[in-house]
Amino acid sequence: MRQCYSTLSKLKVLLVEDENRLAELLKSAIGDYFSKFEIAYDGISGLKYFRKLKPDIVITDITMPKMTGLELAEKIKKEQPETPIIILSAYSDKEKLLGAIDVGVVKYFIKPFDPEDLLDYLCILADTIKQKNHIKLKAPFTYDLQSKQLFKKGILVHLSNREREFIFQLLNSPNYTLSNDSIKKTLWPEEDASDERLRTFIRRIRQKSDKELIKNVSGQGYVLNMEDE
Repeated sequence: MRQCYSTLSKLKVLLVEDENRLAELLKSAIGDYFSKFEIAYDGISGLKYFRKLKPDIVITDITMPKMTGLELAEKIKKEQPETPIIILSAYSDKEKLLGAIDVGVVKYFIKPFDPEDLLDYLCILADTIKQKNHIKLKAPFTYDLQSKQLFKKGILVHLSNREREFIFQLLNSPNYTLSNDSIKKTLWPEEDASDERLRTFIRRIRQKSDKELIKNVSGQGYVLNMEDE
């Protein structure tokens, strides 16, 4: 059994392939290893699926109607540069693969290929994605961007969904800082949350983690304490 199966199970994959038979074959062969494995049958649909699904990995045929795989890859890279893209190609399309380098495609497979070879490569890719998603905070804390989970010395810190979302929002904010008003609007969008409710919320996170993990910026808001330099 591949050691990467548990990592694969957390990933979402989008396959864009106009050959229905091949698309269904790949989904049947490897689709169950992932949290989601969606299929689009042309480039335009693929782009719509990409924006809706926000997949971790995109696998696309190079020659398709309406929009080629390279055109799709170029649009995806403009929107999400970090998304790894794998190209599937017939041997006759080999010259077109030169353009894949410029677009930033990470790998290509020449048809016909063994789905197991694709799965092996996806395992390698999954480990890379896992490392990128694991953010170091102030020691000994780390945060998994993919699962939105906080860890202390590798052990899961049990937070509520709102608490996990709060840390995620801090990580994606300039200088890892959020104002009091921004926090309240993000966490309680339908309510008029009080300052006391916010302070209680922060206090509860500190009790579960550490008082130094989230620091107060006097009169402004809160900042996430990142890895010590």
